[in-house]
Amino acid sequence: MNLKTEIDVEERAQRAKQNFLDGYNCCQAVMLAFCDVFGADEQTIATIASGFGGGMARMREVCGTVSAMGMAAGFISPAIRPKNMAERTANYALVQELAGEFRKENGSIICAELLGLRNRHETEAPAPSERTEEYYRKRPCPELVACSARIIARKLASLSGTE
Repeated sequence: MNLKTEIDVEERAQRAKQNFLDGYNCCQAVMLAFCDVFGADEQTIATIASGFGGGMARMREVCGTVSAMGMAAGFISPAIRPKNMAERTANYALVQELAGEFRKENGSIICAELLGLRNRHETEAPAPSERTEEYYRKRPCPELVACSARIIARKLASLSGTE
């Protein structure tokens, strides 16, 4: 991870939002805004994050932007040695911190609740919704993408001393 990169919080939020408006799913949009910081190529990030849109493949569970924060936490505070409980604890604590900030700002981390869907136990068809003007008008997703990117960027800025 390249913490020497200066982090402009609003620029990262706008980059993530534009990724979403360009057609990436919510998780991809957030993660792609930080490829340069995480030292990962766009294709790999887009591939890994591809199934997390729509609250995990449109099942409307944990918001894809929150899943992106969990992925980002893996780059920021990796837990790669299975028996290293200190690493795992630090990673989980970071995920909880980031998700907690999102919940505080938005009231939930659950996609269905964020979208105002009543019957979230009905799985939707796997085909993504057509990205039209009406789609963007009806959904808070572009702003949620920006919110998650801001939370990650603020954390990165605090770690790199560029806040």
